[in-house]
Parts: sequence; C-alpha cells; structure tokens
Amino acid sequence: MSATRTRGDIREKTIVGAGLLAGGANVIMQLAHPGVGYGVVESRVDDGNVFKHPARRTRTTLTYLAVAMLGTDEERKAYRRAVNRQHKEVYSTDSSPVSYRAFDPELQLWVAACLYRGIEDVCRSFIGELDDETADEIYASSEALGTTLQVRPEMWPADRAAFERYWEQALEKISIDDTVRGYLYDLATVRFLPRPLSLLLGPFNRFVTTGFLPQRFRQEMRLDWSPRHQRRFDRFMKVLAAVVMRQPRVLREFPYNFYLWDMRRRLRKGKPLI
Repeated sequence: MSATRTRGDIREKTIVGAGLLAGGANVIMQLAHPGVGYGVVESRVDDGNVFKHPARRTRTTLTYLAVAMLGTDEERKAYRRAVNRQHKEVYSTDSSPVSYRAFDPELQLWVAACLYRGIEDVCRSFIGELDDETADEIYASSEALGTTLQVRPEMWPADRAAFERYWEQALEKISIDDTVRGYLYDLATVRFLPRPLSLLLGPFNRFVTTGFLPQRFRQEMRLDWSPRHQRRFDRFMKVLAAVVMRQPRVLREFPYNFYLWDMRRRLRKGKPLI
C-alpha cells in the first residue's frame, strides 16, 4: 500500500465530523485523570475556558485535532508554539489538591491515548470493525496526537498490543471527585450554551455522551446506563452512520476541514492561531 493511498484511506475512515458527538465522552475520559482534570478546572487561561468562550475553545480543540491528523510538520510546529504559550499558565498551586503542569508529557500521553480511543469509537460507529492492517495504520498515525506537543515519539506505545497494556495500567490512575464531576456534568449537559439551548440539547447530549463512555467512566461519573439505553443508542448510531457515510466527503469531514483551512489562513496572514 503506497504512502499516499494509506494517508487517504486513514483520512477516509477517521475524519468524520459527526464523530464530534463522541467529544463529550472523550473529554470526560481525559479529565478522569486527576492531573488533567484539575489542570482544566483550575486553569487560569480564560481564553481556553469553554464556559466563558465556548466558540473559541471549540476552535482551538478542533484545530488541534485537524492539524495533528492532517497537517504538515511545519503546521504542527506552528500550532505547538501557539498551544505552548497557553500552557505556560497551566500549573498547580499550593492550594491545588493534586500536582500538575500542562507541559507534563505523561499527562499529555494520557490525553493523546484518550483521543486515539475516540478515533477507534468513531471508526467502529461509522465505519465498522477495521481489518488489522488498517487499524495498525490508524494507530501509527495517531502518534501525532501526542507528539504534536511534548510527548516524545518513544513514549507512544510501539503497537496496539503495547497500547492496550499501557491503557490498562493508566486506568488505575483515574478518579473523578465531586469538583471535577460537577464540571464534567455541566459539560455533558452543555450548560456553557445559552440557557434555552442548554435546556433543549442537554438531555440529548448527556444521552449520547453516556453512550460513548466505557462503563468504568460512567461509574466514575455516576451516570446510569441500562440495556434499554444501549439499544436506543445503537439504533440511533446505526441510522446516523447510514446517513453520514453517504454524504459527499467535504460534508462528511466538516468542520475539521474548515478549521484546518482557517488555521492555514491565519498562519499565512500572520494572525494568532489560538
């Protein structure tokens, strides 16, 4: 399989805009690590606060994913510099219940691992099970989710089997306390949106978010989930996938393609990337 064909195949299977429905679950997984959770909850970077600047925070996150998976090496370096300027202000204080700093490569590795799990969920939900060769290619390309920041290439588990061993060990460190749980529940019920929209969309977003969460994380969040919920979720995702995967590629990849275009425009004009 040629490099060009492989890159195209990977993009075809992983860049699905509707996969953002799994975004809330993925954030919960990331913040389930106390160092990441308190790093976000206590962050002094207001520009990155989803409850104060939801549109800007969304742009930052989706642009990072688009650049990490689809950007050039130079684009990743440029975005890394922009993110690093934000991360300088994210570190624990004497009053913090846990110690953390945004530049910690181990915490970034956990975040990247959760993002890779999210890609797996999107592939499984919209494409179906992948053959081993394609799954290996997607896994290898996902290294950039961490190495775009401070994760060193040798830190990324060598293959999918090594990743599973890392994941099982990392799960021993997750714990969501009342402070982080409250923050994440507000996120799952989209309370960062204007109240009418939050009331309208909150129950649905909570349902989808819970559906994408592994059971361990549901338990940490104290979210109920029954076989009946699972059947409803499976039916919904089956119908959605049938619709989404029949769309033209440009629509299927939105908004990732838009945010990548916007990042390149900003870079070309010398505008702030974040």
